[in-house]
Amino acid sequence: MDFNGQKVLPAIKRMKDFEKVLSNDDEYMVMLDLHIAQLGAVMSHVRKAGKKVILHADMIQGLRNDKYSTEFLCQQIKPAGLISTRGDVLRTAKKNNVLAIQRLFLLDTIALETSYKLVEQIEPDCIEVLPGVIPQYIEKVRKDTKTEVITGGLIETKEDVLRAFEAGARAITTSREDLWKFNSMN
Repeated sequence: MDFNGQKVLPAIKRMKDFEKVLSNDDEYMVMLDLHIAQLGAVMSHVRKAGKKVILHADMIQGLRNDKYSTEFLCQQIKPAGLISTRGDVLRTAKKNNVLAIQRLFLLDTIALETSYKLVEQIEPDCIEVLPGVIPQYIEKVRKDTKTEVITGGLIETKEDVLRAFEAGARAITTSREDLWKFNSMN
């Protein structure tokens, strides 16, 4: 899982940011907070620009995050990947050959153990660890699960990005436009 060498995946919260990513050199992007009515137009622009989008399935307004909605996303919308905390979503994405990224929140030991059980059951393609500013846990999750890790959340500086990579993150997701340039700096 290398996202064609892209290290920073722009995380889009506003359509203004979406337009910026469409015109930059990044191939992959992550769409956060999106309304179901926007899906078709977003995917049309993504394809026209030769980009790949990873949808955060749990944050698509107006769409339940269950296996039927996931089948619709995979078969009709056809994103490069789906991010979710839900087992049904991840299983269905994998069945449809769509990149399945399990989102894991570092809240406490119980949340970590629960997420590990889901990793064992689902075997996601990748795990997104949040927040991304706890390097020792990025490394721990990667080693404990033997699964590639990306990370995001609360990453604010180039130093945060570098620490995440040093801890073994394959890529980071961020909505901070100033960090999107990291791809072209290396």
